[in-house]
Amino acid sequence: MEHSKFKFSLPLQIRWSDLDPLGHVNNAVYVTYFEIVRGHFMLHACPGWDWQRDMFLIGNVTVNFHRELLLTATNPSVSIRTSKIGNKSFVLEYAVTSQKGEEQLVHATGQTTQIMFDMKTRTTIEIPDWVRQALAAFDGL
Repeated sequence: MEHSKFKFSLPLQIRWSDLDPLGHVNNAVYVTYFEIVRGHFMLHACPGWDWQRDMFLIGNVTVNFHRELLLTATNPSVSIRTSKIGNKSFVLEYAVTSQKGEEQLVHATGQTTQIMFDMKTRTTIEIPDWVRQALAAFDGL
């Protein structure tokens, strides 16, 4: 995963409660980090997003662990980008990184598949054109 393709990232605040008995961020917490950045990303990439009207389900989550992330990490952050847009779903990619001197360390990468969902009919729907266009324009697809 080429990090230069990510146009959106958030600083990561690692909480004491994120750590497991080994002293590093617990594997399950990375999915929460993805969720946090995803909410901010959708509002930034799709300025018209309305969480009361526009909804998606998470159909798949994958996390690949590369190296442990410690509470003492320097400038930890999580980056996100759209990698694929289908008819009813789109795929987001993530990278959790920190700095060690001039080097950027990759702690984890992952993906989620979002499936558009109509809250009234409780069925999947096609991605609205404005969402498709906004995501494609933001990430250059």
